[in-house]
Amino acid sequence: MTFDPAPSSISGTPSVVQSLRAHEGRAVPFSVEFNPPRDAAGEARLWRAVREFECMHPAFVSMTYGAGGSTKDRTVRVTGQLARETTLLPVAHLTAVGHSVAELRSLVGAYADSGIRNILVLRGDPPGDPLGEWHRHPEGVEYAEELVRIVRDLGDFHVGVASFPQGHHRSPDLDSDTAFLVAKLRAGAEYSITQMFFEVDHYLRLRDRVAALDPSEGAKPIIPELMPITSLRTVTRAEELCGRPLPASVLERLRRAAGDGPEENKAAVREAGIEIATEMAQRLIAEGAPCLHFITLNFAKATSEVLANLGYGVTPAPARA
Repeated sequence: MTFDPAPSSISGTPSVVQSLRAHEGRAVPFSVEFNPPRDAAGEARLWRAVREFECMHPAFVSMTYGAGGSTKDRTVRVTGQLARETTLLPVAHLTAVGHSVAELRSLVGAYADSGIRNILVLRGDPPGDPLGEWHRHPEGVEYAEELVRIVRDLGDFHVGVASFPQGHHRSPDLDSDTAFLVAKLRAGAEYSITQMFFEVDHYLRLRDRVAALDPSEGAKPIIPELMPITSLRTVTRAEELCGRPLPASVLERLRRAAGDGPEENKAAVREAGIEIATEMAQRLIAEGAPCLHFITLNFAKATSEVLANLGYGVTPAPARA
């Protein structure tokens, strides 16, 4: 996998693209997504996962940002700690929801003060109802493309954006959605991370559409996002995160593993979820995906099991409560 060089960092902090390029000739790199902790117990769990993943050497790690900036302070603080206190390459999420341009610039400055030079720009979902009507802040921006330009104009930052294998639910059709993604890439984004999906063909067709619309922007990495499902309870969460119902074949496989009795066969469901994620990852690797990005929910075990199945030479993390 070969990408056009991203601008080198004056600060010495590598970009995501540079980190991916450093893995050329070796196994396809992987990366992981964390969530800001809500309390002390959640923070302890996060840091256990951080240290476990640090031993596995991901290409980068990302820290999400709550709807409407609901986790803004924790996101800035914890992402800064990742930069200062670990060997990991952190990517901070930044959304436009509920923020003026002045506030957005201030947040980017806070990231810079914490040593963060990689930012994933998202327009973001409305607080309370991700599928609800989106409202621009009176002094904010309407589109992620505008936010990409703001971040790039502020200095030495490397910017990624979101992409949607099945199209964003607010886009009228796939062609329009592809045009929005290409506009974000042309504005200065160096790569995209997809919304979670469960059918690899959706990812492949997204890649084809971008390359057909703009071959130069299509050369930029489109990183697929995966989430190993470990229980039927997480199915609802998975559907919320990907914005689409799970494919019937995936649901049937999980329900078959759960069994017909009054009690879910949790071990069997978990095993099926890990198998599904492993099979998807194997095909994505065969199809030339530049990286595998895992939603972890701040646990290392499921992702580490998938990586072990793929032959990455990692020891599965211990189970955590």
